[in-house]
Amino acid sequence: MKDETPILQVKQLHTHFFSKSGVVKAVDGVNFDIKPGETLGIVGESGSGKSITAMSIMRLIPSPPGKIVNGEVLFKGEDLLKKSEKQMRKIRGKEISMIFQDPMTSLNPVLTVEKQMIETILTHENMNKSQARERAVELMDLVGIPESRNRLKNYPHEFSGGMRQRVMIAMALACNPEVLIADEPTTALDVTIQAQILELLNKLQKELGMAIVMITHDLGVVAEVCDRVMVMYAGKPVEFTEANSLFANPKHPYTWGLMNSIPKITSKKEKLEAIEGAPPDLRALPQGCSFAPRCKHAMEQCLTIDPSITKVEESHHVRCLLYEETEKVIST
Repeated sequence: MKDETPILQVKQLHTHFFSKSGVVKAVDGVNFDIKPGETLGIVGESGSGKSITAMSIMRLIPSPPGKIVNGEVLFKGEDLLKKSEKQMRKIRGKEISMIFQDPMTSLNPVLTVEKQMIETILTHENMNKSQARERAVELMDLVGIPESRNRLKNYPHEFSGGMRQRVMIAMALACNPEVLIADEPTTALDVTIQAQILELLNKLQKELGMAIVMITHDLGVVAEVCDRVMVMYAGKPVEFTEANSLFANPKHPYTWGLMNSIPKITSKKEKLEAIEGAPPDLRALPQGCSFAPRCKHAMEQCLTIDPSITKVEESHHVRCLLYEETEKVIST
């Protein structure tokens, strides 16, 4: 049975980037929590604020130009935003770990995998180099890399894309973290390798009992591994619910658009339905609902009123005036 006490809570998180051309509100009021053993999916187009949310949790926002201007990130009840950099270094990699989006740029190309893995282990664990090396071999075996003892001496470019991703997972799991943030862990991998990586994460989660924040644009990945889902648009959550509920009864027009853009296996050749337009410029967001200029269901008030997130069903929250208006019509 899963522990119902959240291990990580994000409350009213706002992260802005300040430039000469204006203020980019990359994360604009994000709220969520996650329990041990649970997988939370964060979904949205590129530029929706998914990765910046993760970087904010890890306190890895480059400053300047970025700054977390408001909010709380509570890990086991303690606010990470109030921690010193020295305290955060002890938490990163040990208690909260992150698999970055591109393993080729995240791994140092001039150091062997062994040196990089051992450095991570020695930083957080009370081990000597010999013990750290054995731990690295154990981790390489855990993520399914063959001939692990020999492969440790290789450089990142000597691994395939899928194997580099496995190395990143091994490094992220080196100290048995309680929370794992996976930022697009299957990007640019073929479907076979993608399935293997997701299966591996699921297996390790069951063994270690860790919470996983899965950042992705792929709703197929969400359906495969996530318990709950937060859909983001223009830096804000627009829908939050259980994964089964999202696929059975999506509420937000943006979520409908994402769903309609998924290829379906049918006998008929149907053209995929794209979401018209492009995501807004975060330096100059439109008045009212940020999605209104692209929304086929937008009403006149959507262009002037910015909706708040509202509970519409048990464990289902949506940011949309259209839904509120529809509910009024149905109730009468």
